[in-house]
Amino acid sequence: MKFLKLFLFIAVISLSACKTAQNIVEQAQEPNLKEMQGGMWVPSELEGMNEMEMQILGSKLSAKDIYDTDAPSIKDAIVQFNGGCTAEIISGQGLILTNHHCGYGAIQSHSSVENDYLTDGFWAKDLSKELPNPGMVVTFVVSMENVTEQILTGTESLMGPELEKVMQANREKVKKQYNLSRDQKAVVKSFDHGNQFYLIVTEDYKDIRLVGAPPSSIGKFGADTDNWMWPRHSGDFSLFRIYADKNNNPAEYSEDNVPYKPKHFLPVSTDGVAEGDFTLVFGFPGRTDEYLPAVAIDQIVNKLNPDKIALREASLAIMDKYMRSDEKIKIQYASKFAGIANYWKKWIGESQGLTQTNAIEKKRAQEVEFQKIVNEEGLVEYQNLLADFDKLYQEYGEVTQARDYWIEVIYRNVELLNLTFQLYQLERVFEQKGQEAFDQEKTTFLKRAKGFYKNYNPQVDQEIFAKLMYMYDAKYATTKISEQGRKEKWKNEAAKIYKNSKLTTYEGLESILNGNNKNVLQELNKDAAYQLGESYAEKFYNELNPAYYTSKDKIDALQKTYSKAMQEVFPNRRFFPDANSTLRLTYGQVKGYEPRDGVYYMPVSYLDGVIEKYVPGDYEFDVSEKLQELYHKKDFGNYADTNAKMPVDFIGTNHTTGGNSGSPVLDAYGNLIGLNFDRVWEGTMSDYNYDADICRNIMVDARYILFIIDKYAGATHLIDEMTLVNPKK
Repeated sequence: MKFLKLFLFIAVISLSACKTAQNIVEQAQEPNLKEMQGGMWVPSELEGMNEMEMQILGSKLSAKDIYDTDAPSIKDAIVQFNGGCTAEIISGQGLILTNHHCGYGAIQSHSSVENDYLTDGFWAKDLSKELPNPGMVVTFVVSMENVTEQILTGTESLMGPELEKVMQANREKVKKQYNLSRDQKAVVKSFDHGNQFYLIVTEDYKDIRLVGAPPSSIGKFGADTDNWMWPRHSGDFSLFRIYADKNNNPAEYSEDNVPYKPKHFLPVSTDGVAEGDFTLVFGFPGRTDEYLPAVAIDQIVNKLNPDKIALREASLAIMDKYMRSDEKIKIQYASKFAGIANYWKKWIGESQGLTQTNAIEKKRAQEVEFQKIVNEEGLVEYQNLLADFDKLYQEYGEVTQARDYWIEVIYRNVELLNLTFQLYQLERVFEQKGQEAFDQEKTTFLKRAKGFYKNYNPQVDQEIFAKLMYMYDAKYATTKISEQGRKEKWKNEAAKIYKNSKLTTYEGLESILNGNNKNVLQELNKDAAYQLGESYAEKFYNELNPAYYTSKDKIDALQKTYSKAMQEVFPNRRFFPDANSTLRLTYGQVKGYEPRDGVYYMPVSYLDGVIEKYVPGDYEFDVSEKLQELYHKKDFGNYADTNAKMPVDFIGTNHTTGGNSGSPVLDAYGNLIGLNFDRVWEGTMSDYNYDADICRNIMVDARYILFIIDKYAGATHLIDEMTLVNPKK
């Protein structure tokens, strides 16, 4: 009945276009707000249902306010930050805001024991003090257009290589229809598992400078203990600036470049938030798989996640031990530890959330309904879909598990073996492209390796090697040996390799790679670490990866059909395309939640909680004297809540995932009210099963960001650069 009411709303729009969305909202009776939340929507297609839902939830924005290619709109203030996160422009001088953890690598690269910006923070006093970041890029979306019909033209009866050949030709034809500027790119992206295609035009800016970052005691407050948790008390933000040439066009770094003048920037609201307020998150979510069958979710919870969790847990325990006892190692491994811990903890919460919400059982119930309708309506082409999934996932689970083990041990956690994998690829350059290409790659490799060794400690890595190789061997070895014997075997092997390999130091690597190519390859293949790494690299390329992709291709083809079938079998349900790192919009409300019986989490956290969690000298929960002083004096400037408390973070029902880090959180008028940076632990399963009852995204309150910049850092020139508004007053 509730969905019927929404259907009638659409009919009202169609029959009476002159009525405004507000009229429709006023006529709505008992709208199901839960059904309106969740989903990562394509911003170029908001008119109609999405626009109406947003307005029912409290938005005052039109679809064109959000996305317009003919006039400045909110999308012009949103950028993809360095290929992985999101950022937004918050001033007319190209000032951009993103998360502290998104800028962490850049902050770390400028840090040293003498100038430790991770510990002390960094604030450029003027433009001349802003720090360049070679290789950093921000990407604007110029336009998005659905080109499904053009891409699929002439493909109706084709399969396999012939199908891909025609589709590729259609892609090139579509891209040629656009007159691109020098710095623009056009790409055709697949959506909805290959059932839809969009042409996306982008523009990159390459001179990005660090402007400001709070100390890690603010930007990473709670660190790994609080990661994915609520209540949270992190000021997870950093500031950068986009620079352009004198004509406002993209340019490589130059002292002659000037701050970029945006088409649109976001005003910052000082009104704050209250439960039930409308929230809009705009950004570049990385990947979701909302439409997987039950067998896939079962496999994630009971087969794949447990192995990955165990391997990362072992690695993190060793890193943590060394980081707590040595300041230099703490700096070297801070970013690596955070990266590994992030998904370790996420997978734990994800599995628990999927179990708690009965996701597997719900999907199985849906599949029973799906099969019933397929049988009743005689949809022969979909008759065996679910049975085929069961067969394919049995094979897929085994090859994926083996590949996951390889990735977590060889590629992700043991750094020396990761280096040997890169060197294996370098050797293939010589074999496949010849000496000239090999010489060029060697030079590039050595330059890149300096950064690797700057943050590398062989003692830490040796212990991780011994532990993880023992776990790998215990899982997949064919030889029988006692557990203690296996541990001793890899402890001794680690000692031998790390003692004899030249690859544990930059000087050793350089001594191998310098010289004529014949000697380089001979020396490389004599190295103890490389010999072991080469065998695992060949296993990956010759066995694991081919088997994985053969199985995955079958799964993907079936998933494409299943996605299409779901929309045909359930025509009254709404389907959004899974995230694929393209620009998306999600809307919801500020809202607390009940994670378990008898417990309710309020939607806003305060500076009081920072002081309550304070542990002197602790790397996760230390609080600087300056912040303590501001708290005890209640010196919050104009940023305190109506109850005279300083808000820090808040939560909402927005559907987010990796890539949404740094996404702006906008109010009903399009003003910045927060900065997205995380999800609650119980809701990390939203990549597979969004549930508005417990899925919550976590955001830094814009007032806390302003407070830290103004009262803590004294960077009032940055406040003056922004446009502060309070539309509720």
